[in-house]
Amino acid sequence: MTAPDIVLRAEGITKIYGGTVALDNVDFNVYRGKVNVLIGENGAGKSTLMKIIAGAETATRGRLLLEGQPVQFKSPREAARAGIGIIYQELNLFPNLSVAENIFLDQEALGRHGILVDRRRQQAEARRLLQRLEQPLDPQELVGHLRLGQQQIVEIAKALARDVRILIMDEPTSALTTAEVEILFRVIRELKAQGVSIIYISHKLEELLRIGDYVTVLRDSHRIAEAPVSAIDVNWLVEQMIGRSVSETYVHQERTPGQELLRVEHLRLPRPGGGLLLDDISFQVRAGEIVALYGLLGAGRTELLECLMGLHPEASGSLWIAGQRLRGRHVSERIAEGLVLVPEDRQREGLVPTLSVAQNIVLASLRRYLSGPVLSRKKELAAVRRLMGELGIKAPSPQTLIEALSGGNQQKVVVARGLLTEPRVMLLDEPTRGIDIGAKADLFRLMNRLASEGLGILFVSSELREVMSVADRILVLARGRLTGEFRREEASEEALVAAASAGQEPATAATRDEQAAHSPVQSGAADPVDRQTQAPAPAASASEERRHQTRPRA
Repeated sequence: MTAPDIVLRAEGITKIYGGTVALDNVDFNVYRGKVNVLIGENGAGKSTLMKIIAGAETATRGRLLLEGQPVQFKSPREAARAGIGIIYQELNLFPNLSVAENIFLDQEALGRHGILVDRRRQQAEARRLLQRLEQPLDPQELVGHLRLGQQQIVEIAKALARDVRILIMDEPTSALTTAEVEILFRVIRELKAQGVSIIYISHKLEELLRIGDYVTVLRDSHRIAEAPVSAIDVNWLVEQMIGRSVSETYVHQERTPGQELLRVEHLRLPRPGGGLLLDDISFQVRAGEIVALYGLLGAGRTELLECLMGLHPEASGSLWIAGQRLRGRHVSERIAEGLVLVPEDRQREGLVPTLSVAQNIVLASLRRYLSGPVLSRKKELAAVRRLMGELGIKAPSPQTLIEALSGGNQQKVVVARGLLTEPRVMLLDEPTRGIDIGAKADLFRLMNRLASEGLGILFVSSELREVMSVADRILVLARGRLTGEFRREEASEEALVAAASAGQEPATAATRDEQAAHSPVQSGAADPVDRQTQAPAPAASASEERRHQTRPRA
């Protein structure tokens, strides 16, 4: 590759925060009209380098060359004027503004006299951008009313609205499902054809190989390697990043599932304005079993988990934990009865950024550490340190602010808070979203260990490889209905995708027959979740004892 093909070059970039070296003499080339992949574990320095290129940070040492000329951006506005745009991993949207207002923030379309905002023109252009992304969102809808995946689409549309020659995409597909990813890839190919250079950051290794042209690997603040994507594979990427092979990441541990821990019968959730978001959902999760819930964006996966946690009082259906009918309607009551949820959006729903690691971990279990009216800090700190050790949470101390941790460690903190409630069943909504391959491996090992100790796990994932590698059983949701159920050994990518796109007869596995045979409710309409109905066969008397013997203790 000759020098004129390099539109931007970072030379010897060093960034020091206090005594911490975030980047150490890093070189990085951005090739014109190509997808330039930047990869590395959380904390490797990727986001810091991107912030320097986008004008949000200034390098301690080193320089940037744009079209061969030295540049130094003192603000994102200066970088934007030079044609550099960025989509941050943590979405930069205003929930109280509309879709159109967010897309055109800082570049409002003005009317004839250049004073008032031409809202009709903005909405028309926003609609055009969303159509390009094949997303029929209402430009007037408040962003705060959208799901995370839809917000990700708005962030991408916001970037496309700007006239850029270099577009930085930091985890742009972290909240998107397969169909949305394909649309984004089509848009990227269009941008490349127009001469736009893409800097692409993602932890999804297979998609990097599909869309990338060149890859640069960072590890521990240093540049480790650069190579054309045509010359590498997934194993090369993993070994450069973390020094071990991909086979050590996606590990499934054989187990024999035990007694039924969670039973869901005829769960329905009304759709505002009519119809159903969830339609007659029935399934079970056993002790020592990892069950995956797979489906496309809008299938109802998150809503299902929210219903189980009592976040939708309008839902109907019947729920049991270890043979006992669930009575609590509120989140705190569901936690007390043995359910806990790790939400998809850890920043907005899972963490309190102004609190420390320790405070975030104990947030749902404070009563456990009361000594009279006063919290026992000694007991609280002992529990926090134990969980930090068991989960491998890397932080200078339990008092470190949560926002100082990497995405993977933040996710472990949310999991730790759930485990401290001593659950019977853990619900994980996209638990690997936005975390690196090393953190994923840690999380999968943890899930296997917890299942081996008797916990039931129900997790949502848009990643086929995760679903097929980690789960014992896979449920597929499409348009609010269960359209497939597969044992791990019988699942295939084609079958899962077909079921997730289904509008035809449900494709079920032999396990559906087994489930029906053990169903305590054979017919009849769903009852309200808080109303007594026919109970399932009583669980074995050892169920409660087994739970206390096998689950993690606080």
